[in-house]
Amino acid sequence: MPITITMPALSPTMEKGTLARWLVKEGDEVRAGDVIAEIETDKATMEVEAVDEGRVGRLLVAEGTEDIPVGEPIAILLEEGEDESALDEAAAAPAKSERPAEEKPAEIEIGHRVTRKEQPASEQAEAAQAVSPPTPAAPMSRAGDGGSAEEGRIFASPLARRLAKQLGVDLAAVKGSGPRGRIVAADVEAAAKGRAAPERPMAAPAAAAVPAPEGFTPPADVPYEEVRLSSMRKVIARRMTESKTQVPHFYLTIDIEVDRLLAVRRELNGRLAEDGLKISVNDFIIRAAALALRKVPEANVMFAGDRILRFKRADISVAVAVEGGLVTPVVRAADTKGLAEIAREMKELVEKARTGRLLPEDYQGGTFSISNLGMFGIKEFEAVINPPQGAILAVGMAEKRPVVRDDALAIATVMTCTLSVDHRALDGAIGARFLQALKGLLEDPLTMLL
Repeated sequence: MPITITMPALSPTMEKGTLARWLVKEGDEVRAGDVIAEIETDKATMEVEAVDEGRVGRLLVAEGTEDIPVGEPIAILLEEGEDESALDEAAAAPAKSERPAEEKPAEIEIGHRVTRKEQPASEQAEAAQAVSPPTPAAPMSRAGDGGSAEEGRIFASPLARRLAKQLGVDLAAVKGSGPRGRIVAADVEAAAKGRAAPERPMAAPAAAAVPAPEGFTPPADVPYEEVRLSSMRKVIARRMTESKTQVPHFYLTIDIEVDRLLAVRRELNGRLAEDGLKISVNDFIIRAAALALRKVPEANVMFAGDRILRFKRADISVAVAVEGGLVTPVVRAADTKGLAEIAREMKELVEKARTGRLLPEDYQGGTFSISNLGMFGIKEFEAVINPPQGAILAVGMAEKRPVVRDDALAIATVMTCTLSVDHRALDGAIGARFLQALKGLLEDPLTMLL
């Protein structure tokens, strides 16, 4: 029976995608795990692997086609012995959206690799995943069997197969929880731990695109050109609108003297020169923010409707500018890592972000965010919160300023930091205590080494 390949859901918020490029052509033979296409989502452009094997009978969607609904057929594979006469019947089969609701498949993993990262600072599937368990992506469905075993064949996602090999799990003994019994990664992990697989939540629906202002018309006498929004920019527009309209922001600002920090940084970098490692001011800020969250755990929280989630680990999302927007790779458990380790990790994450090699696990999650514009000469600014995180720290430039010490005028290197806070999750006193802890750590950086 022909195999229908459908538009997969590659992120928890994805409802539509753009078929950026086919990596196969009609007549090509493909095997499970072969990369067949690049699909642009609301967060990334991903290489998509085939789940089944066969010969490409027909490509139903042209390269560059935008807004293809998840579940829409995009190609048909012919199995061994089948000819083109089976294509018309397969192409006429109803799309997923036409099936009864009870037959809608749950969402599971499909093999993919991120090839060009397009995750904006506030589009945090990372955030959504901190409130609920990570939501995997939907499969490329197989027409006729829905993923169930047939003639002894085991149907499993490529990720599940790789994981089973790593963990030494026999897939034949694993009961699949995916659509029509397909085995997914959670089933393999559950089998390895000897427990039942957890229920898998459905993906959160994507918010509608932000419309142009009512009655908007461009100036009639000013030349202009239209620049089509990338998926990243669309998500930035949507998520920023959501954050500023739904999250009650308030702001706390503090000045921090960093002369001692700069001196310690110079000494450490001198010792690390032979290793080719350089600790930045931002690395100190990441470390200090993580330790401040440990001291003030009430600030390491997210608002989750009828409850607040208080995290026992500080995973710091760091805004990194890339072409067309910005992304927020995460330094996991930054409160347990030293400055050198944070510096190495950030160097790698920034390089991956700017060369389009970030993986989902590099940017998903995060309990607190930092946005630093000091390198651009920005003295002070207010950042927009990344929902559902409870706060984000905006860091300005360090500059020489006059200060008063012991009733005498002096000169110090001062950096202004502003904390944007979700008032549903944190009160002013909690935010103030966090900034006090941050200030103490940055003004006496040796305490970070204790």
